[in-house]
Amino acid sequence: MNPSKEIVPIPLVIIGAGAAGMAAAIFAAGTDASPRPILLLDGAKKPGVKILVSGGGRCNVTNKTVTAKDFNASSSAVVKRVLKAFDNRRTIAWMEEMGVSLKLEETGKYFPVTDKARTVLAALQRRIEELGVELRSATRVGRIIPDGELFRVELSGGENLLARRVIVATGGLALPKSGSDGAGLQWMRELGLKVNPVTPALAPLIFGEGDPVGDALRGLSGLTTEVRLTLHTPGGARLTESVGSALFTHFGMSGPAAMDLSRHFSQWVVANGGQRPVVRLALPGFRLPEDANGWLVEQAGKFPKRLVATILEEVAPARLAAVLGEGMGRIGDLRREERLELARRMTGLPIPVVGDRGYPFAETTAGGVDLSEVDPVTMEVRRVPGLHLCGEILDVDGRIGGFNFQWAWASGYLAGRGAG
Repeated sequence: MNPSKEIVPIPLVIIGAGAAGMAAAIFAAGTDASPRPILLLDGAKKPGVKILVSGGGRCNVTNKTVTAKDFNASSSAVVKRVLKAFDNRRTIAWMEEMGVSLKLEETGKYFPVTDKARTVLAALQRRIEELGVELRSATRVGRIIPDGELFRVELSGGENLLARRVIVATGGLALPKSGSDGAGLQWMRELGLKVNPVTPALAPLIFGEGDPVGDALRGLSGLTTEVRLTLHTPGGARLTESVGSALFTHFGMSGPAAMDLSRHFSQWVVANGGQRPVVRLALPGFRLPEDANGWLVEQAGKFPKRLVATILEEVAPARLAAVLGEGMGRIGDLRREERLELARRMTGLPIPVVGDRGYPFAETTAGGVDLSEVDPVTMEVRRVPGLHLCGEILDVDGRIGGFNFQWAWASGYLAGRGAG
């Protein structure tokens, strides 16, 4: 198809006005050879929903220390290169330039001093307006079709646009109410790109019904404590672990430790035909059963008449201690086999995780377009010149702590500069 003479090609169309898309628009407009005009499209009536709900409504912009090890990706080398191009220090300076002062908390997380995510969103939108970028909300894109040296962007309302370059920042599938419906991933599949299996990531875990351990742990609803969660194959081989705060709930477990583990659980299920891995809960102060057993022997010598649950309160909240010590009386009366069983509970209690709460409750998406498909300097798709990708649509997901926003800013920076 030859482009109609009546349709004037737009130098740059950016699809998706989330964190990555807005960053791309700002940095594309800020280049010396800036293409004019820049059109930024978003399907939601009010773009930026993910920014507003992130970090409990405060928006965890970045972290004190950001490395490629904080991410799961199809290429750690590409992640490292992208982060080097626009690191956390540049993010902090950039936010300050836009009038967003940040504060560093003890956890290593950076938040706006206002403690309001709207401060970040308003600054991004204000900068976009200052640079003359046209933002069209409530505008859904149906397809992107390469058309010679141009791209035909078909809008759901029937309108067609022609673009010289396109940046796709449509995200994945997490938080559908923000407009994330996986459309961008489907466009990439249609273009022949390698798209790795996608699952929710940073999502709360769900316990199965009718399991005594699960029922007992659901009874701890509202309790927050430090834990170590480990993931194992059904045969017992250890896959990974997550250490941090966990919140017990009426459906299972939430909090950083559980949510960081969720992507590994779900990705393993997909890769293994629906078979589930095993999740074990441990007290963070003990790594091996031998360590816990040694401590229990010591406690039995000192306080033989104390109840096991009371002894465990030294290393766990009382309610969790009661679950771990269920069915056991005084510590001095335990037989060796019982004490070893208790030690195993303390360092690896199997918990009946059956899945996560899905995309509506996930903070990001695991999987996506394989990083081998893009040039890490410009984020341009190697086999489709003029098409650039950034943000969550790529196979990169970070742990909790501002890492996914740092990826959005960094990849958006490179995509914007590359397209500009």
